[in-house]
Amino acid sequence: MQALTLPRRDSATTINAQQRFSFDGSPEQVPGPKRYRAAWISDMHLGTHGCNATALLDFLRETDFDTLYIVGDLIDIWSLRRAIYWPQQHNDVIQKILRKARKGARVVYIPGNHDELVTSFCGVYGNIEITERAVHVTACGERILIIHGHELDAVVQNVKWLAFAGDLGYQFLLSLNPLINFIRRRFGLGYWSLSAYAKRRVKDAVSFIGKFEAAVAYYAERYHVDAVLCGHIHSAAIREFGRVAYYNCGDWVESCTALVEGDDGMISLVNYHSLSVTDRATAPAVDSPRSKQTLVSN
Repeated sequence: MQALTLPRRDSATTINAQQRFSFDGSPEQVPGPKRYRAAWISDMHLGTHGCNATALLDFLRETDFDTLYIVGDLIDIWSLRRAIYWPQQHNDVIQKILRKARKGARVVYIPGNHDELVTSFCGVYGNIEITERAVHVTACGERILIIHGHELDAVVQNVKWLAFAGDLGYQFLLSLNPLINFIRRRFGLGYWSLSAYAKRRVKDAVSFIGKFEAAVAYYAERYHVDAVLCGHIHSAAIREFGRVAYYNCGDWVESCTALVEGDDGMISLVNYHSLSVTDRATAPAVDSPRSKQTLVSN
């Protein structure tokens, strides 16, 4: 398991930041459950063939937390409307989350655009809370607004038919990945994702992600917080825009990432992909104006 560790920025100062990446560890090397103060997962898309339930179950089994934030798109109702797909592993994910809640973990479920019907059931159910947004206060006092992120997406908000069409296109590209990688394995090549490649290369997609991330500053000011955390765009990140921190916990379709907070207030980006370490895509070093970030292997 890899963790991109981000010590909290002091609200009164701006400190330089640097990301470094290493891929020396794997989930199998973790001797037992690791406990965190809080964890954030998003875009599981249960009910689709693209959901990597194996990696998600590994994360849930090997991680304990005081609070688990499910940041939207837990269940892909859009996909289930087209065709029913619900294997046992997807049921196991739901059962594992419920078991965490029964054992005392607080679970906060913030519905996204693919499971927006759940917003009709906002309320508190034992240790499980369903709400449209939440504010988390870290151990260091940093206030983080948590939303799914479709609120920042003009296409989802204003042109829903285009959002549905885009989802169909993305699901089609995902469906090609197994065939492509079967052929690549025959030639001794590692895993490669066509859908992820297309998302990185298409200029409009790159421009959209940039505008999406920059829009968090408005929400931070609106809700009087130090940071905004979301999912939605399937692109994990820890960045800063001016004095506003931006966190994205990624997805469990391709990247298989989550954000976690330790007792010291450090927020880390962990990668729990079920593929072998050598098959993981390497990430470039990035400089940003935040406190020093390092990647630790467990």
